[in-house]
Amino acid sequence: MTTIEERFGKCPYATAQSLISGKWATLILHYLMKGPIRFNELQRLMPKMTHATLSVQLKGLVGSRLVERRQYEDIPPRVEYSLTGIGERFSPVLEALRTWGTEYIEYMEKQTD
Repeated sequence: MTTIEERFGKCPYATAQSLISGKWATLILHYLMKGPIRFNELQRLMPKMTHATLSVQLKGLVGSRLVERRQYEDIPPRVEYSLTGIGERFSPVLEALRTWGTEYIEYMEKQTD
């Protein structure tokens, strides 16, 4: 049986799954859909995430070229994260996930009644 790593770049499902496999990747992408954001601001939006975890997740998204890291030479230094062109094209996928997630929550609420 082939692994997801062996299918990356060959199978669209394996590729997409690999790119957004981080626990927080879709939520980070969701916040970045609204425009560039600084690291600390992003961390405030996700209070249960540690600094180290957010850093690792962002590095992965930057490495996959879904997210761009831009450092400004201001004093104090400023770093912003934003979506790349291909990252922005993920917007309809996120919207579909949101829609399905809402439907699933409603479904599960009806199951407990």
